[in-house]
Formats: sequence, C-alpha cells, structure tokens
Amino acid sequence: MCGRTLLRGEEADVFLAGGTRRNVCELCTQRASHEGWIREGLDDATVRSRAHNGRSRSFLARLRQRRADAQALHEELESEQAAEAPVPADPVPQQPRSVHAVPTNADMKMARALDLFNASAHPRTVAGVARSLGAPIVAARPSLTEGSVVTIVVGWELSWYRFEVDLADEAAGPRITGQGTELAELDAADQVPNAAADDHGQLHLVAQHA
Repeated sequence: MCGRTLLRGEEADVFLAGGTRRNVCELCTQRASHEGWIREGLDDATVRSRAHNGRSRSFLARLRQRRADAQALHEELESEQAAEAPVPADPVPQQPRSVHAVPTNADMKMARALDLFNASAHPRTVAGVARSLGAPIVAARPSLTEGSVVTIVVGWELSWYRFEVDLADEAAGPRITGQGTELAELDAADQVPNAAADDHGQLHLVAQHA
C-alpha cells in the first residue's frame, strides 16, 4: 500500500481488495482496514461485526464523556458559588419567619416562583450547563399537596435539577430537591415545558418569554 520494499525478515499481511490479493506491511494494516480491504481469513460478516462494535463503543464512550463533563461542570459551578459566598458575620438573633400572602392563581404562583429563582444564584448554574448541553426544558407547576410550594424542573438530555420555592417563605429562596442524569427519571408532567431559559439562565413562563 505504501510502495516500500519489505525489510529482510519482515512479514506482510495479505488483504483482499477488489478480489485481488495484496501484500500489506505491518505499518499499513490499519490504513488497509480503513480503506475497506479485508484481511485474508476473515469473512465479511466478521468485518462488519467488528466495525459495528467499534461504532457502538465509540458512541457509548462519547455519551459517558458528555455525562462526566456535565457532572464536572456542575461541581465546578457549585465550588465557585461556595467560594464567592459571603463569609458569615458574628451570629445574630434568629429573625422570625417572614410569611407572605400566597397568590391563589396558578399562573401568578409560577410567575412569582420564577422571579424568586431568578433573584438567586441558580441561574448561573443553568447558564453554565446550557453552554455545554444547549437550551434546557423548563417546567414549573404548583404543588398538588402544598398550596404555597411551586416546583421548578430544569432538564437537559444528560442532566436535570428540581427546585422548590415556598411562596410563604420567600426569604428562604429556591432550594434543590432533586438531581439526576436521565430525563426518563422524571415524572411525565415534569417533562412538559411551560417556561424557557434565556442566555443568562433566567427563567420565564413561555407566554412572558415570547
């Protein structure tokens, strides 16, 4: 294949190319296989099987790497946020919980919950992951059991987060209540988007974002 003369004692492998037997030196065997030449002694089924397995392993390797990259990015963003968090001052007497009037309309609940989310540090995490995995799906919905709680799910193909916002205790802000790596792990309702994220990780109901 390379046209050079074999060295004394060097053995060549025999490949079939277009029905013709070709001698291939050790340095060119990989190139010959890539060109579709068949090593003598291997049938077509064996060659196709090896090629298929190679593609499968390559796809799985890329999938695992994307998941690892997403997890590493999440950990890096969490570390940065922890490092930038203000150092707590001397202990102060705990203030009584501030209770706010909770909207009764579902849309108003979701809109207020997204406002509180956008005022937190979480949009930075969303924007950071989105730079690697693309735009997420965003589903916000009021809790069916707790009238003041709104659940927010932000998900990508290889990563998702679930947040809860208690509108009766706005000072507490949103908190992460779940995290995973497969959208299939979510309930069907959490996979139906009704909001979207902008380039800064801020979340908006679809009607408001349009």
